[in-house]
Amino acid sequence: QVQLVESGGGLVQAGGSLRLSCAASGNIFSINTMGWYRQAPGKQRELVAAITIGGSTNYADSVKGRFTISRDNAKNTVYLQMNSLKPEDTAVYYCLTGVETLGGALDAWGQGTLVTVSS
Repeated sequence: QVQLVESGGGLVQAGGSLRLSCAASGNIFSINTMGWYRQAPGKQRELVAAITIGGSTNYADSVKGRFTISRDNAKNTVYLQMNSLKPEDTAVYYCLTGVETLGGALDAWGQGTLVTVSS
């Protein structure tokens, strides 16, 4: 019904930047909150940042001032600009969107994109 395609992960040196994208497609009536989560090896998945349909944002304390979440509602796409990356940012990053479909509401996850920050 709903597909999320993520892109933008990769290997970067500490202090560098990456921009993640997540595009939603399918049987979509509207998209509510969009967010990015990450999961490092041996750790639980955690919220990195989220943005509402109105543009309100919230961030994990560990990324405040370094990461910026944004969205393009016309393209059903959410972005995560990551600056001043640190080795501890290494993780698989997943996008999550709250989607309204003709069949009802659902939460859709992306497939994940790996971000590796070398020291």
